[in-house]
Amino acid sequence: MTFKSYKLLVGIFMISIGLSNAQNSDDPRLLTLDRIYNSAEFRQEILQPIQWIQRGDAYVTVDYSSSGNELTLWNTASGESSTFVPANKLMVNGKPILVESFSLSEDESKVLIFTNSSRVWRSNTKGDYWVYDLETERLSQLGKDFESSSLMFAKFSSDNQFVAYVHKFNLYKENFVTGEITQLTNDGTDKIINGTFDWAYEEEFGKRDGFSWSPDGSLIAFWQIDAREIGTFYMMNNIDSVYSQPIPLQYPKVGQTPAGAKIGLVNPANGDLNWVPIPGDEKENYLPGMQWVSEDLLLVQQMNRKQNKLTIWTYKPSSNELRDIYVETEDTWVDLGYPDISANGWGNNDLKIVDNGQAFLRMTENGDWRNIIKVNLESGEKSQVTSDEFDVASFGGLSEKEVFFIASPEVPYERYLFSKNLNGKGGKSRLTPDSFVGINTYDVAPNGRFAIHTHQSTSEPRSVRLIELPSHKTLRSLISNEDYRAKRESLALPKVEFEEVTTAEGVTLDARVVYPVDFDPNKKYPVLFHVYGEPWATTALNTQVGLFDIMLSQKEYFIIDMDNRGTPTLKGSAWRKSIYRNIGQINSRDQGLAAKEILKKPYLDESRVAVWGWSGGGSMTLNLLFKFPEIYQTGMSVASVSNQLIYDNIYQERYMGLPQENMEDFVNGSPITYAKNLEGNLLLIHGTGDDNVHYQSAEMLINELIKHNRQFDFMPYPNRSHGIYEGEGTTMHLYTLLTNYLLEHTPPN
Repeated sequence: MTFKSYKLLVGIFMISIGLSNAQNSDDPRLLTLDRIYNSAEFRQEILQPIQWIQRGDAYVTVDYSSSGNELTLWNTASGESSTFVPANKLMVNGKPILVESFSLSEDESKVLIFTNSSRVWRSNTKGDYWVYDLETERLSQLGKDFESSSLMFAKFSSDNQFVAYVHKFNLYKENFVTGEITQLTNDGTDKIINGTFDWAYEEEFGKRDGFSWSPDGSLIAFWQIDAREIGTFYMMNNIDSVYSQPIPLQYPKVGQTPAGAKIGLVNPANGDLNWVPIPGDEKENYLPGMQWVSEDLLLVQQMNRKQNKLTIWTYKPSSNELRDIYVETEDTWVDLGYPDISANGWGNNDLKIVDNGQAFLRMTENGDWRNIIKVNLESGEKSQVTSDEFDVASFGGLSEKEVFFIASPEVPYERYLFSKNLNGKGGKSRLTPDSFVGINTYDVAPNGRFAIHTHQSTSEPRSVRLIELPSHKTLRSLISNEDYRAKRESLALPKVEFEEVTTAEGVTLDARVVYPVDFDPNKKYPVLFHVYGEPWATTALNTQVGLFDIMLSQKEYFIIDMDNRGTPTLKGSAWRKSIYRNIGQINSRDQGLAAKEILKKPYLDESRVAVWGWSGGGSMTLNLLFKFPEIYQTGMSVASVSNQLIYDNIYQERYMGLPQENMEDFVNGSPITYAKNLEGNLLLIHGTGDDNVHYQSAEMLINELIKHNRQFDFMPYPNRSHGIYEGEGTTMHLYTLLTNYLLEHTPPN
């Protein structure tokens, strides 16, 4: 153990027993880690599941109580409510079923309830399913002879006679009246995966639910993933047994052959199975999207391995006719169009079907900006719906004649709802009122008349309301978070400003600056840069400031977020795509040079500068600490990719190409290449059970630092995943560690 490590552990111990002055303030205006992470004092309300029915003229919610769960039906316009499914009907052996999510049959006569879930990678997608019949008031369990919590993605057929689901990588259908179960695929294993996906497809394409009934119920289309040639990475569990337990994970590393994928069509009546004849090597192409348009028309999205070519196919099962109606290429990569350009997240990648099933919408970046086009399903003819000189961030929803979309023409760090005629004619209309400055998101009803509107900003906590469109009139408040607002406003709060920072190379970055509480321009303050900097997310957004940052501002820190080139901010395609084959290089240079400029402000202390980040931000932290030791004295890197050659192939090859063709770009962008340059204080944190960025990354970097006799501090978290939250006390421990390290190495005034 190094002397630095010993000092760190002593500091952690002192905080844990309450000897740290920072943790023992009696001033109610000041935050402590205990108030943030161990109490429920600042808990915010969360919107419970809402299901639109009657095309949006009504909706159903879940009401939770100690006596059970009840489904309530609401008239959207009037706000009148009535019991949809009473709590006493959702009981099994005298105990209430916890409704985690629910869906309705097409005729809205039956409710499918998901409960008792278990986690698969990021989300709880395995569980138990129950069907409640609103007419007979009968509750029945699906797959009741299967082991508990083992069904996935159950959904009704259009005739409401059957439910299909996935169990142990195979598709099943069940007659929920008779209970008869029919197995529809038989080759499913952990390597031949039917109806769901492997780790890589879920992580990088947002794919979880892998099958769909045709509109008439005559066919089920499903993905089959062939992971037989995918290498196995072993994580190690050292704490649950006296002998270590290996945890195998199918994980395709960058440069390794991807899993194969194909689309099958199974007839649920007789089990006949056919495969959609999509051309190309299954293991050199991806299939990130598939959806029914009608009972005899299927849309399939195909991307080549480099992900710089998207082909959209139409397929007619009745004639076996396959046509490529749309092809899009880029010199860099083609984006699928996730929920938001600046927070790519995970979606189902479905295309928006319009014009009574005659066309689809797609967001494309073949020009300078991301705009919406419409493609005719029969002719492939393209037409512009939007053609603005600003980016469309995401789709907001549809009405019969309009498309709703999210954008922010004035500043990249906000979001507002707009509408435009689907024929592309006329101007756009901004629907979000000026009073809702900040980030606005919408769940638009199928009829386009109503929406669930969520708003937040640096000064406003998250609030949710039901609105009418296009007037944006509030019909009722769903979540106000008034208790949280009052608690927050009772604190000593910092000023937050947005500004532009231009580097010596002429690149202008947006920065969100959180000032110290009681800021005095005549004093000198320490600075903490929070970074991410890769193509997956932005940080300088007009969202509510987290309590951790507020606490640090109360300790007299500046907290600065900046979005470099390559981040998916709303500054045009060239800005976002400039990072191609340059991850770790162009982005870290932008951050370093921008930090150098902003630190020229007289009240920022250049001798007390720290940087921290998680995942891609952890990688950025390492690159900045190693490449710009004259700027950053301290770095805290959490769950970082130290070597780009060990991350997954879908993500890394999308943005970096194939290492077989440009190995030098991978080497030059990897922090491990520059580890020998470490001069300052480094705290490295990693979960040993991280299935995303493997613990291997930390050990490789540690080995390189040892090689060059570079001293550092390290904290492994046993069996914790990429989010490092599992286990009692974990979050409190991690943020205590970060806080104490910052206080020690970049002390406040």
